[in-house]
Amino acid sequence: MDQYYSQVHHQVSSDLENGDVNYKVGLNSNSMKEVSVNGKTPQNISSSIVRKKSDPVLVSSNVRFQMLGYFLTNLQEVILGTKLAVLFPAIPLAIAADYYKLGRPWIFALSLLGLTPLAERVSFLTEQIAYFTGPTVGGLLNATCGNATELIIAILALYQNKIHVLKYSLLGSILSNLLLVLGTSLLCGGLANLKKEQRYDRKQADVNSLLLLLGLLCHMLPLMFRYAIGEGTATDFSTLEMSRASSIIMLIAYVAYIFFQLKTHRQLFDSQEEGDEEEEKAEIGFWSAFTWLAGMTIIIALLSEYVVGTIEAASDSWGISVSFLSIILLPIVGNAAEHAGSVIFALKNKLDISLGVALGSATQISMFVVPLCVVVAWTMNIQMDLDFSLLETGSLAFTIIITAFTLQDGTSHYLKGLLLFLCYIVIAACFFVHKIPQSQISEGKSFTGLFAA
Repeated sequence: MDQYYSQVHHQVSSDLENGDVNYKVGLNSNSMKEVSVNGKTPQNISSSIVRKKSDPVLVSSNVRFQMLGYFLTNLQEVILGTKLAVLFPAIPLAIAADYYKLGRPWIFALSLLGLTPLAERVSFLTEQIAYFTGPTVGGLLNATCGNATELIIAILALYQNKIHVLKYSLLGSILSNLLLVLGTSLLCGGLANLKKEQRYDRKQADVNSLLLLLGLLCHMLPLMFRYAIGEGTATDFSTLEMSRASSIIMLIAYVAYIFFQLKTHRQLFDSQEEGDEEEEKAEIGFWSAFTWLAGMTIIIALLSEYVVGTIEAASDSWGISVSFLSIILLPIVGNAAEHAGSVIFALKNKLDISLGVALGSATQISMFVVPLCVVVAWTMNIQMDLDFSLLETGSLAFTIIITAFTLQDGTSHYLKGLLLFLCYIVIAACFFVHKIPQSQISEGKSFTGLFAA
C-alpha cells in the first residue's frame, strides 16, 4: 500500500511539473509523515483488528484526472478498508425501504446492520485525524467519538421524546461492555492461554471502577429518594432537580478523568500500546478524514432516526420486548467490531487493551453520555432524570459490583470470564420476558414510576 501511495504521489507531482493540471489536489505534505499514536484509545486499537489493507482496484496510476483519482483512493481506504464492508449495502437498502414504505421491522433491521460498519469507520477516521492534531487533542477526540453511535441514538430518542428507549439503550451499552465484552474476552483469553499467567495493570481498572461506582451512586439516589419519600408531584420535582445536579457533578468528574488520562497520569494508559505501533502512518489526509467523518456522522444520524422511529413497530412485529431490543440487541450490533477486537486481543494475551475497551466504553457512557442527555433534556424542557427504575438500576448495580470484584487481584482466568458472561445471559433473559404494555409508555415523560411500589 505504501508503494501504491508513492506511485500516486509521483504521478501527481509529474502532472503538475508537466502542466497537465493547474490545480493542487488535497494531498498534504504531512499526510504520510510518521507520527506518534499516543492519542489512540483502547477502542481505536481494538477496532483496528477488523481493518484490512484494500487492494488498489478502484484507481490506477494512469488516472488522467488526479482529483478523481485522489477521491477514489480515499473511497477505497474508507469503504473497502474494513472487513465489515460487506454490510455497507444495508445503508442504501434501509433508505430505500423507508422511501418505499416497506415494513418498519425491515427498516429497523437494515438500519442496525448499516450502523455496524459505520461505527468502526468513525473510529478509524478519528484515529486518522489524531495523527495530525497531536496525542492530547487526538486522544480527546477519540474519547469523545468512541461511542458516537450511542450518543446520536440517545439524542434522537430524546428529540422524539422516547425517554424509555434512551434509558434502555444507554443502560444496555454499560451492561454489554462490562459483562458481554469483558466476559467473552476473559473467557476466550483464558482458554487460549491455559498455560500462561494472564495479568493486567490494576491501576487502570481501579480508576474506571471508581468512576463507575460514582455513576452508580448518582443513579441510585433518585430511586432511593423516590422509595423513601413516596410518589407525588413534589417527589418528581425533587428527583428531577437532584438528577440535574448529579449530572453536572458526573460531567465534572468525567472532565477530570480525561485530564487524568491524557495529561497527569498518561503512563497508566500508554502502557497498553505496543511499541511497534509507534511507526504507523496516516493513510488519508486531515481534511479528507474530516470530510468523511462529517458525512458518516450524518448517515449515522439518519439510520439512528430510523432505529428509534421503528423499534416499537419491530417489537410488536417480532414479539420481542422494547427493553430487550434496546438493552441487548442495539449495543451488540452497534459495537460489534470493537467487541470482536477486544476478544482477539485477549486471545493474544493483551488484556490491558481488552480491559481498556470494556471499562473505557462503560465509563464514557455512564459518566459522559448519560449526564449529557440529562443536561440536553433540561435545555429542551424535557423531564429526564437519572432514575432508571428498580429493575434496571438493580441490574446496573450488581453488574458494576461483580465486575469490580472480578478485577480486584490483577489476574485473570477463563472461569472469571465465564461467570461474567453467564451474568449477562441471566440479565438478557430477564429483559426478554420484561414487557411493558404500549399503553403504559408515555412519550415525553420518564418511565421511572412504572415499577415503583
